[in-house]
Amino acid sequence: MENLLIDKPKEVRNEDQLDLDTLKSYLAKEFYITIDSITLKQFSGGASNLTYQITINEKEYILRCPPKGTKAKGAHDMARESRIMSVLAPYYPYVPKIELHCKDTAIIGREFYIMEKISGIIPRANLPKGLELSPEKVRNLCIRVIDKLVDLHKINIENTDLQEFGKGKGYANRQITGWVERYRKAKTWNAPSCEYVIRWLQNNIPSEEYTCFIHNDYRFDNIVLSADEHLEVIGILDWEMATVGDGLMDLGNSLAYWIQADDDFVFKMFRRQPTHLRGMLTRKEVIRYYCERMSLKNVDFTFYEVYGLFRLLVIIQQIYFRYHHKQTSNPAFKNFWFMVNYLNWRCKRIIKKNN
Repeated sequence: MENLLIDKPKEVRNEDQLDLDTLKSYLAKEFYITIDSITLKQFSGGASNLTYQITINEKEYILRCPPKGTKAKGAHDMARESRIMSVLAPYYPYVPKIELHCKDTAIIGREFYIMEKISGIIPRANLPKGLELSPEKVRNLCIRVIDKLVDLHKINIENTDLQEFGKGKGYANRQITGWVERYRKAKTWNAPSCEYVIRWLQNNIPSEEYTCFIHNDYRFDNIVLSADEHLEVIGILDWEMATVGDGLMDLGNSLAYWIQADDDFVFKMFRRQPTHLRGMLTRKEVIRYYCERMSLKNVDFTFYEVYGLFRLLVIIQQIYFRYHHKQTSNPAFKNFWFMVNYLNWRCKRIIKKNN
């Protein structure tokens, strides 16, 4: 019997169609198989890279590729993302297995990779219909999800190939410089200057870094839960931005999406994960729990919170830039300019509150 809780793809959007005939011929050669049937569907996410379910002779895989019209390889580097997952897998059992990386852009118009499909529940804005958890179970789930981030940050990366993804000291400075530059390049007429927040971040970069391997986009909707044991994490997805960096900045990124029950109504409009449920830890509780697990003391989290929100602001503006210039017609991106303005206001409010 089909499990209705398992996350399922939808029909492919017209603008995201791929040439299945060319893809079929290529995969038949690469996999050394005869392909009798091949079908393609699309998962509803994919604001950055696109995620498809490709079914080959009734076996399901995941295909990841950048959207059409993207130029910035650093933000859509298929070779790097697939390499990260391959290198990380021996140290972290929640990474999907890479089956193939294709750098030939003639096949579908850009690079792509194919990985195993981990079937399960993905907690998006709301839990799937039919899955109801008590506050106690919600709390248990929340802690398990945070624990997987802690497990990632506790990997001893010395003398491993994971070190190849780091650039040495100065991670925080590089991040601020990079995100500021990306924002200015993607700014549209209806976006704020963000100069107040930018100057504050530049002037408040912490002197101490907590270096480890980080996911850089760790959210509930990148988590796969067991369809049978609903609190068990069986997979973690979307390693596009993973790197060697600062663990507290990674947590700051995660908490930018952590919209809780007592947040203002505008912030609640942006919610895309079920962190509002009774039993979920608040952002402050998450910070406290994480620092205890990582044995970090006397941490002032203001910089990391503002950084996480500003980084999210830039990501949203980059997506809106594509919509604004008609590189995508996805109606979900139409009002992203408003989100950018709100997040700029939220950053300023946090700064002034903690000064």
